[in-house]
Amino acid sequence: MKIEFVAVPVTLDAAAGEDSPRTITGVAVPWDTPAVVSGGQKVQFLRGAFDVNQKPAKLIENHDMSQLRGVVSELVDDESGLLFTAKFAKTTASDQAIELVKAGAYDSVSVGAVPTKFKYKGDTMIVSKANLLELSLVAIPAFSDAVITEIAASQPDEESEEEVVEPQPLDISEEETMSQEIPTVEASAETVPTAPIFATVRREVPLPTAVEYMSAFIAGGSAWHQMSEALRAAAPDIVTTDTPGILPTPIVSPVYNNFIGRRPVVDAIGVKAMPGGGKVFIRPEVTTHTSIGASIAEQSPTAGTLVVFNNQVTKQIFGGYVNISEADIDWTDPSILQVVLDDMGRIYSNQTDNYAADQLVAGATVTQAFAAADLDKPEVWASEIAQAASTILSSSNGNLPTHLFVAPGIWGNLISLSDSSKRPLFPQVGPMNAFGDLGPAQYAGNAFGLQVVVDRNFASGTAIVGDASGYELFEQQKGTMSIESPSTLSRTIALRGYFAALMIDETKFVKFTF
Repeated sequence: MKIEFVAVPVTLDAAAGEDSPRTITGVAVPWDTPAVVSGGQKVQFLRGAFDVNQKPAKLIENHDMSQLRGVVSELVDDESGLLFTAKFAKTTASDQAIELVKAGAYDSVSVGAVPTKFKYKGDTMIVSKANLLELSLVAIPAFSDAVITEIAASQPDEESEEEVVEPQPLDISEEETMSQEIPTVEASAETVPTAPIFATVRREVPLPTAVEYMSAFIAGGSAWHQMSEALRAAAPDIVTTDTPGILPTPIVSPVYNNFIGRRPVVDAIGVKAMPGGGKVFIRPEVTTHTSIGASIAEQSPTAGTLVVFNNQVTKQIFGGYVNISEADIDWTDPSILQVVLDDMGRIYSNQTDNYAADQLVAGATVTQAFAAADLDKPEVWASEIAQAASTILSSSNGNLPTHLFVAPGIWGNLISLSDSSKRPLFPQVGPMNAFGDLGPAQYAGNAFGLQVVVDRNFASGTAIVGDASGYELFEQQKGTMSIESPSTLSRTIALRGYFAALMIDETKFVKFTF
């Protein structure tokens, strides 16, 4: 970052002879004096910010390196600021610059510096270390008092009859100045900027009149180009920090919620209507069947009986509530009420499914050992599934399995199964002889002729082969309720429902153990 900082005063010593010194002296930078740069930044230099023994900086005009006029031959760290002596080169352009200084056209100087150590105090950059790159002659200072007050020449102009008095530079000895102690400045949040900042005064350009604007528009060409440049120069800079009162803060709807309220087990089994009365209800089940036998003799049928067991099912209450202030309900957009109800629905779905998954695992009492080391072997999977189906067929009076309930880890093992040629065993788009179709981007699928149900609510290592008709779920969704609380100017929102699960026939399920 380059900072150009305007300061005063300057004196000129221009001798007539070719070998005479052609110098100006003055204050390059006043200490502890804030200045506003053209971009709006406030900058202030601390004493000791510049190395007085550094490589000589360039003397130029208007911060333009193509207008080189000489060098800064001496720097002195004084109490009032950074004092300088600059020497003009013996060129025609330098002679013209000297004449402009003598005439008062150039009445100020401005430094071009790169801060290397600084901190911010409010909106002001406090510079404690900087490198001086150049010293410029300028016509308009950033400070109102940044003017050249004295001009001296060793010989008057030929046309002038008045004697020109040559004032002396500031009476400060080099030994006295250089012996002064330069204080150490501690800076926090130190940064080395890279973008240039110019501390020269902002150019004021008046806005054109309507007639001038129309004339330039009709003329076109260079006239219109100059008018466009004038408009851009005259237009004030307005940034977001100037207009906080009209900057909106938009809200992108709807509210993002990553909680998936799916119920894989509940959806696979299905729910039955729950009786309205009572905490406990009866689900009848035939446990002893009648007897039918072949008989050759007349009037001698086989005797039998029928037993119907009364399975008692206890209702479970699932619900929750939140207390929302009336102001929050009225002022939020999107409405907090809708956000809360949506989240409650997701959580209710997950909690009831979690209960259904736990009861299924607990009710599946028939187990079958499956070697964990064989989980990646398709032939072992096929054999174990066939054996489980055979067990269910024999134990449950002729029923066959319909579903394979698995935890996410087992589901991952199934998806990764491949044949001896490393082809997926369950391709999503597969041949007619495929064992099924499974994919990481789909919840549903088929494997070994069974519908796969993957549920994150199953404990790790869960795998159950079963007939969904042997497990029953009951539900009565009560929905939401709202109660106002005048004493707290709030409203209580609740969501609830009744849910129950019954393993009515455990013989229809085989649970793998690993």
